Formats: sequence, C-alpha cells, structure tokens
Amino acid sequence: MSETTTLKVDLGERSYPIYIGQNLLDQPDILKKHIPGKNVLIVSNEIVAPLYLKKVEALLSGIRFESVILPDGEQYKNLEVLNTIYDALLSHRMDRNTTIIALGGGVVGDMAGFAAASYQRGVHLIQIPTTLLSQVDSSVGGKTGVNHPLGKNMIGAFYQPRAVIADTSTLNTLDSRQLSAGLAEVIKYGLIKDADFFDWIDQNMDALLQRDPKALAYAIKISCQTKADVVAADEKESGQRALLNLGHTFGHAIETGMGYGEWLHGEAVGAGMCMAARMSALLGWIDEAQVNKVIAIMENARLPTMAPDSMSEQQFLDLMSVDKKVLDGVLRLVLLKRIGHAIVTNDYSKEQLAEAIRISYKK
Repeated sequence: MSETTTLKVDLGERSYPIYIGQNLLDQPDILKKHIPGKNVLIVSNEIVAPLYLKKVEALLSGIRFESVILPDGEQYKNLEVLNTIYDALLSHRMDRNTTIIALGGGVVGDMAGFAAASYQRGVHLIQIPTTLLSQVDSSVGGKTGVNHPLGKNMIGAFYQPRAVIADTSTLNTLDSRQLSAGLAEVIKYGLIKDADFFDWIDQNMDALLQRDPKALAYAIKISCQTKADVVAADEKESGQRALLNLGHTFGHAIETGMGYGEWLHGEAVGAGMCMAARMSALLGWIDEAQVNKVIAIMENARLPTMAPDSMSEQQFLDLMSVDKKVLDGVLRLVLLKRIGHAIVTNDYSKEQLAEAIRISYKK
C-alpha cells in the first residue's frame, strides 16, 4: 500500500484533515470515522458515478445511504440543479445529523457543499475530490456555491468539510483536458507564494502530464499545504486568502462571457494568470522575461494564454465590474510583484486595465 499523506487545515474546533494517497477509496476506516450519524447522501455526477459510486457505497456498511446524480458541467452549477439535492434530502427524510459526501470535481464539491451549508441550516460534509483541480483547490477551504447568469460563484457560503479524501488513483481516469485545467491551479500556488515550487513544476511538467504518481502526489501535497496555511490564516477572505484568486477575476469573466462550460475553470484561470502577468508588467512590477515565463509554463501545461476572440474588451470590463472582489465600487486585482510573490491591489488606472486586456488578444 502506498504512503498516505495527512495534512491539517487548522481552524480550531472546525479543523479537519486532508488525506492524500493512492487507493484511499479501498480503505473504509478513513471515511467512516468522519461520519457521525446514520444517514448519508452521496452527491456525484453522471461521469464520476459509474466509476466510483459503488466503491464509496461499499465503504458505508451499517449506514443508510442514498445518492443523487447531477448532470456534468459548469453550466449545471445553478440553483435549479441545486434543488435536486434538496429534493433528495427531503424525500429521503434526511435529518440534521446527515452527512453529505461530495464525490466528483469542483462543480459537485461546490454544489454539495452549499447544500450541506444550507439544508436544515447546516449538515455534515465530506469532500472526495476526483479531479486534479478539485484535489488541489476547490475541495479545501470551505468555499461553496453556485453560479448566476450575471456572475460566477455569486451565491454561496463558507462551509468547511469534516474531511477531504483525495484519492490520487482517481486521476487515472481523468481526461487530458481536465488534467491540464487542474495544473493551472497548481501553477498558481507557485506564482503567488513559492518561486521554488514554480521552478519545480516547470522542470517536472512532462511527468505531471504523464500522470507520474510521485510527481502528482508531490504537486498535490504542496498545493494543499499552501492552501491550508492560507485558509487557516484568513478563512473568510478578509486579507491574504484573496491571493488565491490570481487570474480568477479575468478567468471568471471568460467563463461568464463565453457561457459556463465552454471553457473549463482551469483553462480560464490559466489565460487569466497570463493577463494578470501582462498587467503586472504594465505597472512596471515584473519584466517581459517573467511574463514570458508565465506564458511558457501555461503553454507547456497545454493551457490557453490569450483572451477569447469572441469576447470584446468592453465585455471583459463589464463582467469584471460585478466580480466578488469589487469593494465599494473598486475592483481589487491579484497581481505579481515577482514570480513567487503576489499582492492584492487597486493601485492601477482603468486605462492600464483596459490595455492589459487589449494586449491579451491574438495579434
């Protein structure tokens, strides 16, 4: 049996473990010790359920469980589909001691998490992320929610799970596009806080794309540890947690503008980080060589680096103006002082933002 790494998100009484390792879905003790009651609702989707639902059900001997299967895709992360989770909870008479298990990628995790936060004002939650993006990012930290046609993740809650179980074996069934999307979030951690990790990713990109188990395990461990440290210091995003949004303000505009599901979240964030790097250079904070390093690592990860041609500059500006990071009418951006050091700032002009968008279109 391969080694299991256990990290901790330190939030006092609400602290919880992150388990990272291969074949964790073959180990019932890990899951069952975090289920306090006798009722479980498993939330999955039509892609993941045929692969792993039976495995999770097999871990639940002695516990009453039901499941709800959601359609797959960001376009279904909305209030209408969320209601199918509430329907299942109510029709099966699930009580306040119920545990919701989120089995899937970021969309499943966000929706199941929001259902857990809001059903009977809060039931237990366990995250079992099955994509690289959800293992390194969305399953950790307690951000839950759904999209609205006017903005991504605008309806939601901070709600921490009881545990995160990241079985890296599930990445063997992940398609290549989803793998690359997850690498965008891995790269983000290097860019915002850890230049050495950024260099390691750069040097090990081929191994990561080829799903080398040791390389993936290391990337997931460092990513989760970074996020756990940030969340422990700033759970509700009043300060440094906002750094985790590098590339996301540009990226969310792409996702909303293109229609949810057209670009994967990680693809939009990859292009968004390139746009943030170009803006950082316009402000004189980084040089062209560093911009080119950011673009090159995204290209090597098989991620987009430019804005979509079908979106206008004005559409970008309009969509960014309704981002969650707008405070008192001012949009705060996460930008780079250098690779490995990001800051949150509103110290820029509208003209500089417009120029950063303009130069992000294919010539």
